[in-house]
Amino acid sequence: MTTTTHPLDTLRGAVRGTVVTRGDPSYDVSRRVYNALHDRRPAVVVHAVDAGDVRAAVLYAREHALPLAVRGGAHSVAGFGTVDDGLVVDLSRMRGVRVDPEARTARAEGGATWGDFNHATHAFGLATTGGAVSTTGIGGLTLGGGMGHLARRCGLSCDNLIGADVVTAEGTLVSCDAERNPDLFWALRGGGGNFGVVTSLAYRLHPVDVIFGGITCYPLDGDVARAWQEMNAASPVELNVILVVALGPEEPFLPERWHGRPVCAAFTCFSGPAEEDEKVLARLDGLGPVVGRFMDRMPYPVINTLFDEQLPPGLLHYWKGNFSRGLSDGAIAAHMEFGATMPSMESDTAIFPIDGACHEVGPEETAFAYRDAVFSQSFGATWTDPADSEHNIAWTRAYDRALRPHTEAGGYVNFMDTDDQDRVRVNYRQNYDRLRAVKRRYDPDNVFRLNQNIVP
Repeated sequence: MTTTTHPLDTLRGAVRGTVVTRGDPSYDVSRRVYNALHDRRPAVVVHAVDAGDVRAAVLYAREHALPLAVRGGAHSVAGFGTVDDGLVVDLSRMRGVRVDPEARTARAEGGATWGDFNHATHAFGLATTGGAVSTTGIGGLTLGGGMGHLARRCGLSCDNLIGADVVTAEGTLVSCDAERNPDLFWALRGGGGNFGVVTSLAYRLHPVDVIFGGITCYPLDGDVARAWQEMNAASPVELNVILVVALGPEEPFLPERWHGRPVCAAFTCFSGPAEEDEKVLARLDGLGPVVGRFMDRMPYPVINTLFDEQLPPGLLHYWKGNFSRGLSDGAIAAHMEFGATMPSMESDTAIFPIDGACHEVGPEETAFAYRDAVFSQSFGATWTDPADSEHNIAWTRAYDRALRPHTEAGGYVNFMDTDDQDRVRVNYRQNYDRLRAVKRRYDPDNVFRLNQNIVP
């Protein structure tokens, strides 16, 4: 008697991890991503445990003409970690981190979060630039460029990437670094998820142990933003201060009368010596009248967790982003206008400094093109009720329109949403044609298209 093997059974036989489909008890959990705005229903979710599983999943998706989504930390605001009626490669079980303290390097699996990474490297007094929320995946953040608290001192996350393993669209496992497949290595450093599934990433580490960090709040005032810009230009690279416009958090360090009121906040990480802490406080005091402050010496990994409780999985998000070479009066006016109408406690604007060590890398040395930008501006709404989606999206788009005349044409790809595909070329400006050539070599059929897509 002849029996026919179902294709999914063949996939399950090729995978050591778990294959989840509709009707399975874990399906609803398996399809969930960080941004609840994207409530999609994939046909198959493969929870990979190694590169072999990833290869099997990619080949299955190709054979059965299924759209393919890649999920690491699941934080893609645009929802690229999920897809309707397609296949999701979920790397969340691939989270190992191996540190070489003597060489000051670390190799991490593609599903690791910055919480995983920071925990492993901090044991040796080492760190590298990586985000501002610990549950963010290292892969997505690094491939887009990677900003964070150490950027001015250590460069972007992608500047500290020294190697990677990639499963390509053909199911081949390719290792790349400055010597091996250097074109792919160049493209991964800012080019997003266009070129394959990155199953491991190797990083250069820096001596960073205990830092002086926290949040200082001021009234919502354009003069605070102007003073912050001047302070940033005059500060040592060990001082990284992200300017945040938000509603005052309901935290003990902020007087109750400021809870829910629009504020400017200096989100600070100083990785210099403790004897300089008072100078840091003096710089922060010079930005404006302080209405609340939490600042303390803390292990570096802690600074990446301060917003974790405020931004748990399951909220709805819609963001935009722009680069700028400075904050003009027009840009500051737009931030103050929309800061005064911030739609929820979870919503915010974050202006990241990307000068210092970020400017020591040339504009064509990596795919990250805006090496002349001084700031990366992220802004958008976060809310809880799907019924409020239309209002929050409209507010964010209006904010974007108000800022565009005062910023560069392009922005940071990790802050872009699904309706920003028309900006991909300007986001990569002088590097776009080279990225297309790399895309044509490694993914000519555009299998990896659920991203800020570089069309072959």
